Amino acid sequence: MTGRPGEALRELLAGGTHMVPGVFNAAVALLAERAGFPAVYVSGAATANGVAGVPDIGLMTMDEVVRQARYIAGAVRVPVIADADTGFGEPLNVMRTVRAFERAGIAGIHIEDQVNPKRCGHLDGKQVVPAAEMVRKVRAAVAAREDPSFVVIARTDARGVEGLHAAIARGQAYVAAGADVIFPEGLATAEEFARFAEAVHAPLLANMTEFGKTDLIDAAGFAELGYRLVLFPMTAFRVAMKAVEGAFAELSAAGTQRGFIDRMQTRDELYDLVRYAEYAALDEQVAGYRQD
Repeated sequence: MTGRPGEALRELLAGGTHMVPGVFNAAVALLAERAGFPAVYVSGAATANGVAGVPDIGLMTMDEVVRQARYIAGAVRVPVIADADTGFGEPLNVMRTVRAFERAGIAGIHIEDQVNPKRCGHLDGKQVVPAAEMVRKVRAAVAAREDPSFVVIARTDARGVEGLHAAIARGQAYVAAGADVIFPEGLATAEEFARFAEAVHAPLLANMTEFGKTDLIDAAGFAELGYRLVLFPMTAFRVAMKAVEGAFAELSAAGTQRGFIDRMQTRDELYDLVRYAEYAALDEQVAGYRQD
Protein backbone atom coordinates (compact mmCIF):
# COMPACT_ATOMS: atom_id res chain seq x y z
CA MET A 1 0.00 0.00 0.00
CA THR A 2 1.09 3.60 -0.52
CA GLY A 3 1.73 5.96 2.38
CA ARG A 4 2.29 4.85 5.94
CA PRO A 5 0.26 1.74 6.82
CA GLY A 6 -0.32 2.88 10.38
CA GLU A 7 -1.95 6.11 9.22
CA ALA A 8 -4.53 4.17 7.20
CA LEU A 9 -5.33 1.99 10.21
CA ARG A 10 -5.62 5.03 12.46
CA GLU A 11 -8.13 6.54 10.05
CA LEU A 12 -10.30 3.46 10.60
CA LEU A 13 -9.89 3.76 14.35
CA ALA A 14 -11.03 7.39 14.23
CA GLY A 15 -14.63 6.45 13.57
CA GLY A 16 -17.06 3.67 12.75
CA THR A 17 -16.93 -0.06 13.30
CA HIS A 18 -14.92 -2.10 10.81
CA MET A 19 -14.90 -5.82 10.09
CA VAL A 20 -11.40 -7.26 9.64
CA PRO A 21 -11.16 -10.82 8.29
CA GLY A 22 -8.30 -13.13 9.14
CA VAL A 23 -6.17 -14.20 6.18
CA PHE A 24 -3.64 -16.99 5.98
CA ASN A 25 -1.85 -16.14 2.74
CA ALA A 26 -1.55 -13.30 0.27
CA ALA A 27 -4.12 -14.70 -2.20
CA VAL A 28 -6.78 -14.83 0.51
CA ALA A 29 -5.82 -11.29 1.50
CA LEU A 30 -6.43 -10.21 -2.09
CA LEU A 31 -9.90 -11.79 -1.95
CA ALA A 32 -10.65 -9.94 1.29
CA GLU A 33 -9.53 -6.66 -0.23
CA ARG A 34 -11.62 -7.30 -3.34
CA ALA A 35 -14.67 -8.00 -1.15
CA GLY A 36 -14.35 -4.51 0.26
CA PHE A 37 -12.90 -5.10 3.71
CA PRO A 38 -10.94 -2.04 4.85
CA ALA A 39 -8.14 -4.02 6.55
CA VAL A 40 -6.96 -7.61 6.96
CA TYR A 41 -5.60 -9.58 9.87
CA VAL A 42 -2.72 -12.06 9.86
CA SER A 43 -4.14 -14.61 12.26
CA GLY A 44 -1.61 -16.33 14.47
CA ALA A 45 -3.74 -19.45 14.64
CA ALA A 46 -4.27 -19.64 10.88
CA THR A 47 -0.56 -19.03 10.28
CA ALA A 48 0.51 -21.74 12.73
CA ASN A 49 -2.14 -24.20 11.56
CA GLY A 50 -1.91 -23.47 7.85
CA VAL A 51 1.79 -22.79 7.32
CA ALA A 52 3.43 -25.14 9.80
CA GLY A 53 0.59 -27.56 10.59
CA VAL A 54 1.02 -27.00 14.32
CA PRO A 55 -1.34 -25.78 17.05
CA ASP A 56 -1.51 -22.13 18.09
CA ILE A 57 0.73 -22.43 21.15
CA GLY A 58 3.57 -20.08 20.26
CA LEU A 59 5.67 -22.55 18.26
CA MET A 60 6.40 -20.27 15.30
CA THR A 61 9.30 -17.85 15.55
CA MET A 62 9.13 -14.12 15.00
CA ASP A 63 10.98 -14.43 11.69
CA GLU A 64 8.52 -17.03 10.40
CA VAL A 65 5.48 -14.94 11.25
CA VAL A 66 7.01 -11.71 9.94
CA ARG A 67 7.82 -13.44 6.65
CA GLN A 68 4.19 -14.44 6.14
CA ALA A 69 2.97 -11.00 7.15
CA ARG A 70 5.37 -9.34 4.71
CA TYR A 71 3.97 -11.35 1.79
CA ILE A 72 0.45 -10.27 2.73
CA ALA A 73 1.32 -6.61 3.24
CA GLY A 74 3.09 -6.59 -0.12
CA ALA A 75 0.05 -7.94 -1.92
CA VAL A 76 -2.72 -5.63 -0.71
CA ARG A 77 -3.30 -1.90 -0.45
CA VAL A 78 -5.33 -2.01 2.75
CA PRO A 79 -3.67 -1.91 6.19
CA VAL A 80 -2.57 -5.21 7.69
CA ILE A 81 -2.79 -6.07 11.40
CA ALA A 82 -0.66 -8.98 12.65
CA ASP A 83 -0.85 -11.28 15.65
CA ALA A 84 2.49 -11.11 17.47
CA ASP A 85 1.54 -13.52 20.27
CA THR A 86 3.35 -12.53 23.48
CA GLY A 87 5.83 -10.35 21.59
CA PHE A 88 8.21 -13.29 21.15
CA GLY A 89 9.93 -12.69 24.46
CA GLU A 90 10.64 -10.08 27.06
CA PRO A 91 10.60 -6.27 26.57
CA LEU A 92 13.81 -6.16 24.51
CA ASN A 93 12.44 -8.93 22.30
CA VAL A 94 9.20 -6.98 21.98
CA MET A 95 11.18 -4.00 20.70
CA ARG A 96 12.78 -6.14 17.98
CA THR A 97 9.35 -7.57 17.15
CA VAL A 98 7.81 -4.13 16.64
CA ARG A 99 10.64 -3.01 14.38
CA ALA A 100 10.53 -6.23 12.33
CA PHE A 101 6.79 -5.98 11.68
CA GLU A 102 6.99 -2.26 11.01
CA ARG A 103 9.71 -2.76 8.40
CA ALA A 104 7.60 -5.53 6.82
CA GLY A 105 4.89 -2.99 6.03
CA ILE A 106 2.47 -3.96 8.80
CA ALA A 107 0.14 -1.26 10.13
CA GLY A 108 0.00 -2.60 13.67
CA ILE A 109 0.40 -5.67 15.85
CA HIS A 110 -1.19 -7.02 18.98
CA ILE A 111 0.72 -8.54 21.86
CA GLU A 112 -0.94 -10.45 24.67
CA ASP A 113 -0.45 -10.92 28.39
CA GLN A 114 -0.36 -14.71 28.45
CA VAL A 115 2.46 -16.79 29.90
CA ASN A 116 4.59 -18.71 27.42
CA PRO A 117 3.85 -21.27 26.12
CA LYS A 118 0.63 -19.51 25.22
CA ARG A 119 -2.67 -21.18 24.42
CA CYS A 120 -5.53 -20.34 22.11
CA GLY A 121 -7.48 -17.53 23.75
CA HIS A 122 -10.67 -19.60 23.85
CA LEU A 123 -9.22 -22.67 25.56
CA ASP A 124 -9.13 -23.36 29.27
CA GLY A 125 -5.86 -23.59 31.16
CA LYS A 126 -4.44 -20.23 30.15
CA GLN A 127 -2.16 -18.30 32.45
CA VAL A 128 -1.40 -14.58 32.39
CA VAL A 129 1.72 -12.74 33.42
CA PRO A 130 1.50 -10.11 36.16
CA ALA A 131 -0.04 -6.91 34.85
CA ALA A 132 3.16 -4.97 35.61
CA GLU A 133 5.11 -7.31 33.31
CA MET A 134 2.73 -6.67 30.43
CA VAL A 135 2.86 -2.93 31.10
CA ARG A 136 6.62 -3.09 30.57
CA LYS A 137 6.07 -4.87 27.24
CA VAL A 138 3.56 -2.25 26.11
CA ARG A 139 5.95 0.55 27.01
CA ALA A 140 8.74 -1.22 25.13
CA ALA A 141 6.54 -1.63 22.06
CA VAL A 142 5.57 2.05 22.06
CA ALA A 143 9.19 3.15 22.53
CA ALA A 144 10.46 0.86 19.77
CA ARG A 145 8.37 2.07 16.85
CA GLU A 146 10.22 4.19 14.34
CA ASP A 147 6.98 5.36 12.71
CA PRO A 148 4.74 6.95 15.34
CA SER A 149 1.66 5.91 13.35
CA PHE A 150 2.42 2.20 13.87
CA VAL A 151 -0.45 0.87 16.00
CA VAL A 152 0.27 -0.99 19.24
CA ILE A 153 -2.64 -3.19 20.31
CA ALA A 154 -2.59 -4.70 23.80
CA ARG A 155 -4.58 -7.88 24.27
CA THR A 156 -5.61 -9.16 27.67
CA ASP A 157 -6.58 -12.77 28.26
CA ALA A 158 -7.39 -12.12 31.91
CA ARG A 159 -11.16 -12.64 31.58
CA GLY A 160 -10.78 -16.42 31.48
CA VAL A 161 -8.20 -16.50 34.27
CA GLU A 162 -8.88 -13.71 36.76
CA GLY A 163 -12.36 -12.53 35.75
CA LEU A 164 -13.87 -9.51 34.03
CA HIS A 165 -12.89 -6.97 36.70
CA ALA A 166 -9.24 -7.94 36.37
CA ALA A 167 -9.47 -7.75 32.56
CA ILE A 168 -10.87 -4.23 32.84
CA ALA A 169 -8.12 -3.16 35.27
CA ARG A 170 -5.49 -4.55 32.92
CA GLY A 171 -7.05 -2.76 29.96
CA GLN A 172 -6.90 0.51 31.85
CA ALA A 173 -3.27 -0.12 32.81
CA TYR A 174 -2.32 -0.88 29.22
CA VAL A 175 -3.94 2.34 28.02
CA ALA A 176 -1.93 4.25 30.62
CA ALA A 177 1.21 2.51 29.34
CA GLY A 178 0.59 3.88 25.85
CA ALA A 179 -1.33 1.18 23.98
CA ASP A 180 -3.32 2.59 21.06
CA VAL A 181 -6.00 -0.11 21.06
CA ILE A 182 -7.18 -2.60 23.68
CA PHE A 183 -8.23 -6.14 22.75
CA PRO A 184 -10.21 -7.98 25.47
CA GLU A 185 -10.03 -11.67 24.58
CA GLY A 186 -12.55 -14.29 25.62
CA LEU A 187 -15.38 -12.07 26.85
CA ALA A 188 -18.55 -14.14 26.92
CA THR A 189 -21.52 -11.89 26.22
CA ALA A 190 -22.59 -8.54 24.81
CA GLU A 191 -23.10 -7.39 28.38
CA GLU A 192 -19.46 -8.08 29.19
CA PHE A 193 -18.30 -6.25 26.08
CA ALA A 194 -20.49 -3.32 27.14
CA ARG A 195 -19.08 -3.25 30.66
CA PHE A 196 -15.55 -3.35 29.30
CA ALA A 197 -16.25 -0.50 26.88
CA GLU A 198 -17.77 1.63 29.62
CA ALA A 199 -14.64 1.27 31.77
CA VAL A 200 -11.76 1.27 29.28
CA HIS A 201 -11.46 4.53 27.40
CA ALA A 202 -9.57 3.67 24.22
CA PRO A 203 -10.34 2.28 20.77
CA LEU A 204 -11.42 -1.31 21.30
CA LEU A 205 -11.06 -4.48 19.25
CA ALA A 206 -13.34 -7.52 19.49
CA ASN A 207 -12.60 -11.06 18.38
CA MET A 208 -15.42 -13.01 16.73
CA THR A 209 -13.86 -16.42 16.36
CA GLU A 210 -16.17 -19.39 15.87
CA PHE A 211 -16.67 -22.28 18.31
CA GLY A 212 -15.17 -20.31 21.19
CA LYS A 213 -16.27 -18.84 24.48
CA THR A 214 -17.78 -15.68 22.99
CA ASP A 215 -21.36 -15.33 21.78
CA LEU A 216 -21.47 -14.51 18.08
CA ILE A 217 -22.31 -10.81 17.91
CA ASP A 218 -22.65 -9.08 14.55
CA ALA A 219 -20.84 -5.93 13.49
CA ALA A 220 -23.94 -3.80 14.03
CA GLY A 221 -24.05 -5.00 17.63
CA PHE A 222 -20.43 -4.02 18.16
CA ALA A 223 -21.11 -0.64 16.59
CA GLU A 224 -23.73 -0.03 19.27
CA LEU A 225 -21.20 -1.05 21.92
CA GLY A 226 -18.58 1.35 20.53
CA TYR A 227 -15.98 -1.15 19.29
CA ARG A 228 -13.86 0.02 16.36
CA LEU A 229 -12.49 -3.26 14.95
CA VAL A 230 -14.08 -6.71 14.80
CA LEU A 231 -11.79 -9.59 13.89
CA PHE A 232 -12.97 -12.76 12.16
CA PRO A 233 -9.62 -14.53 12.51
CA MET A 234 -10.36 -18.11 11.42
CA THR A 235 -13.52 -17.77 9.33
CA ALA A 236 -11.84 -18.04 5.92
CA PHE A 237 -9.45 -20.74 7.09
CA ARG A 238 -12.23 -22.93 8.47
CA VAL A 239 -14.37 -22.53 5.35
CA ALA A 240 -11.40 -23.30 3.10
CA MET A 241 -10.34 -26.36 5.09
CA LYS A 242 -13.87 -27.78 5.07
CA ALA A 243 -14.13 -27.24 1.31
CA VAL A 244 -10.76 -28.89 0.64
CA GLU A 245 -11.62 -31.79 2.93
CA GLY A 246 -14.79 -32.41 0.94
CA ALA A 247 -13.04 -32.06 -2.40
CA PHE A 248 -10.31 -34.53 -1.44
CA ALA A 249 -12.89 -37.04 -0.25
CA GLU A 250 -14.76 -36.75 -3.53
CA LEU A 251 -11.56 -36.95 -5.59
CA SER A 252 -10.42 -40.03 -3.70
CA ALA A 253 -13.76 -41.76 -4.17
CA ALA A 254 -14.42 -40.80 -7.80
CA GLY A 255 -10.91 -40.68 -9.22
CA THR A 256 -11.70 -37.43 -11.03
CA GLN A 257 -12.43 -33.79 -10.21
CA ARG A 258 -15.21 -33.52 -12.79
CA GLY A 259 -17.94 -33.61 -10.16
CA PHE A 260 -16.82 -30.44 -8.42
CA ILE A 261 -15.32 -28.32 -11.19
CA ASP A 262 -18.19 -25.89 -10.67
CA ARG A 263 -17.02 -25.28 -7.09
CA MET A 264 -13.56 -24.19 -8.19
CA GLN A 265 -12.15 -20.76 -8.86
CA THR A 266 -11.39 -20.79 -12.59
CA ARG A 267 -7.99 -20.16 -14.11
CA ASP A 268 -9.18 -16.80 -15.45
CA GLU A 269 -10.55 -15.80 -12.04
CA LEU A 270 -7.28 -16.71 -10.33
CA TYR A 271 -5.15 -14.90 -12.92
CA ASP A 272 -7.33 -11.85 -12.58
CA LEU A 273 -6.96 -11.89 -8.79
CA VAL A 274 -3.16 -12.10 -8.86
CA ARG A 275 -2.96 -9.53 -11.71
CA TYR A 276 -1.30 -11.88 -14.19
CA ALA A 277 -1.91 -9.51 -17.10
CA GLU A 278 -0.26 -6.62 -15.25
CA TYR A 279 2.85 -8.68 -14.58
CA ALA A 280 2.98 -9.85 -18.19
CA ALA A 281 2.72 -6.27 -19.42
CA LEU A 282 5.43 -5.15 -17.01
CA ASP A 283 7.70 -8.01 -18.09
CA GLU A 284 7.29 -6.94 -21.73
CA GLN A 285 7.90 -3.29 -20.83
CA VAL A 286 11.06 -3.73 -18.78
CA ALA A 287 12.60 -6.86 -20.30
CA GLY A 288 11.04 -7.15 -23.73
CA TYR A 289 9.51 -10.53 -22.96
CA ARG A 290 6.12 -11.09 -24.51
CA GLN A 291 3.75 -13.67 -23.07
CA ASP A 292 1.01 -14.78 -25.46
